[in-house]
Amino acid sequence: MTSGYFDLRRKWTSRVMLGLSGCATGIVIIVLGLILGYTLVNGISYLNVDIITQASKPVGETGGGMRDEIFGTLILVVLASVIALPVGLMSGIFVSEYAGSKVASAVRFAADILAGVPSIVVGVFAYAILVRPMQTYSALSAGVALAIIMIPVVARTAEEALRLVPNSQREAALALGINRWRAVAGVIIPGAITGIVTGIMLAVARVAGETAPLIFTALGSAFGVQGLAEPIGALPLQIYRYALSPYGDWQKQAWAAAFLLVILVLGINILVRWVSSRKGR
Repeated sequence: MTSGYFDLRRKWTSRVMLGLSGCATGIVIIVLGLILGYTLVNGISYLNVDIITQASKPVGETGGGMRDEIFGTLILVVLASVIALPVGLMSGIFVSEYAGSKVASAVRFAADILAGVPSIVVGVFAYAILVRPMQTYSALSAGVALAIIMIPVVARTAEEALRLVPNSQREAALALGINRWRAVAGVIIPGAITGIVTGIMLAVARVAGETAPLIFTALGSAFGVQGLAEPIGALPLQIYRYALSPYGDWQKQAWAAAFLLVILVLGINILVRWVSSRKGR
């Protein structure tokens, strides 16, 4: 009698939890669909080739696009990646291979704290250490701000990917008499390369849509890309400004650019899932 009661209770508990999980999954899918649908409906009137091929136009002139801002976003992402990837990867390797040391614990703790810092605080920090001393807004300061956001993501994902490499491979490499750094570079990193690449793409998707740090660092520019030491336009920053403007044409462009940005981030995440599924197989 008692055994049957507990069996029935476990079955109903399993069904309820499965139903709640299904509801949560449905809510996530519905929210994503609403975001994509809402941005598409509002931006469809201006979603054309001009948004990619033409530069922005001043107030009063119809048409134009966000060509320079798209290029600016790509430049900032590349610049942030160049700064963040070496630091993040080396930090992840150190924490993974020397997990028992106090320094590794401190690095892991710092990465976790840095990952939780609001992006606007990172922007204010970059403004204080770069924009004010340089006395100008610049692409370089914006790249540094985005790199600070990328570093903890890359470090933690690289650490988790490296930990999945079996210890037998480490021991076999060291048993051959090679140095530890050569074992890491030649055996451990190649075994975790898929997870590392996944973390890098997640970090890129994380910073591609950031706006708050760019307000304090990049500022924006109506003259295209003029150099790393000059202000630069970016797609999220232009969306923010156009969305707040009172001009209907700019608002339509903002919605169209927002849809492109959402598709970009969604595409990166789909690529991450594809890479992860190949790793699983």
